[in-house]
Amino acid sequence: MRAKVGANDLVASSRVTGDSYHRHRHGSSYRMTMTEHPSRLTSQQHWDASWANPPRMRLPSRLHIGTRDRLRLLASNVRPGDRFLELGCAPGKILAYVRAVLHADVSGIDYSPQGIAWARRLFNALGIEGDLRCEDLSSISLPPSSFDVVHSAGLIEHFSNPESIVALHMHLLRPGGKALITIPNLNGFYLPLANHFSPHLVQAHNLSIMNTQALLNLVPARSTSEATATPFGHIGPDLIQFGRRWPYSVAACSAAALNLLGLLQPFTVPALAPYLLLRIVKNT
Repeated sequence: MRAKVGANDLVASSRVTGDSYHRHRHGSSYRMTMTEHPSRLTSQQHWDASWANPPRMRLPSRLHIGTRDRLRLLASNVRPGDRFLELGCAPGKILAYVRAVLHADVSGIDYSPQGIAWARRLFNALGIEGDLRCEDLSSISLPPSSFDVVHSAGLIEHFSNPESIVALHMHLLRPGGKALITIPNLNGFYLPLANHFSPHLVQAHNLSIMNTQALLNLVPARSTSEATATPFGHIGPDLIQFGRRWPYSVAACSAAALNLLGLLQPFTVPALAPYLLLRIVKNT
């Protein structure tokens, strides 16, 4: 299905050197081999349920600290005219921002039909264009080496073998292109809170990759690329689902207070950063 709908002390870094993954090409499509086929920790039904309610038909709000952090990351890495791809793009809010505000040529892939349906409706409502496709990451129809920036947020940690998804990011990048991959940091400060409020969601995440060195280890060992992994973002409520255990009014006030704290936080505190960022520059 396809539619065109018009603190640096904790930074881990590495220079890694070729392609450690194999691929089969059918025309311009990409198909993973059986040995690298991604093993999901979630189902399509899980994501369809996540996108059951329609998003607001407007660009994302900077008043939410998690959103503001992500928009700042993209604004510093995406230039007008860039070809930008988001893997796991539903419901399309971030992709719409990149198109409408950063003026990039955008594409998005998600394997939730409901999520892609909302993204298409959002793009139509905003009067912007994008290439939105409902496809599985193991078999996509986009040509290789065709994007300046490939981005995903909260995606690779839902696979037991995320190295295949990182390799896919790189497969789609042009030489000199950048992969920007963020995942929740459910180790350390946030893990006991997440286990208390939403243990079922913790089980849907691959906790073994949630440190900077583990993220760097996902970069194909023979690829000619430069990679860094850092704590990312300001303290906020995204990883703590207060409403699972507390009354709505208490949960809403707690989330709002934590969000305000993040908005007022002047710089990233690595121990409190709710996300990790893997940034890869493809040299060849």
